[in-house]
Amino acid sequence: MSLTAAEVAEIMRLVEQSVFDELTLEMEGVKLSLRRGAAAVGAPAAAPAGTPAAATGSIAAPPAPPADAPGTTPIESPMLGTFYRAPKPGSPSFVEVGSEVEADTVIAIIEVMKLMNTVRAGARGTITAILPADGTLVEYGEVLMRIRPPA
Repeated sequence: MSLTAAEVAEIMRLVEQSVFDELTLEMEGVKLSLRRGAAAVGAPAAAPAGTPAAATGSIAAPPAPPADAPGTTPIESPMLGTFYRAPKPGSPSFVEVGSEVEADTVIAIIEVMKLMNTVRAGARGTITAILPADGTLVEYGEVLMRIRPPA
């Protein structure tokens, strides 16, 4: 297996938008290692004489997760990728706040390297909150929605 330049670029874009500083991907004989911010760890590295200094940036800390609403259960992202509320642009969202769902109800899609992965509710109940905006990058374990189990 090999990765195309477009796939590598997409992986780089996802890592750049995430809070991660390093990614190592190994699959079927291909190994891809990406690292950012290495020069920012510890003391800055000196550039050889006559070499322009590299610009460094800072990575903002991810926003604090919202507090758990009493009586609700979080539905967490199973992977890193782009969160979509609808099956395609212009289509109705899979769920809205107030939607009744079953454990196997599809509630969202997460796109990873042009692959669309469905996210299921995982529990029966009512959606009480939808946290990420449509089309934004979500991290593994990030709370996507909150669900209130039936009484």
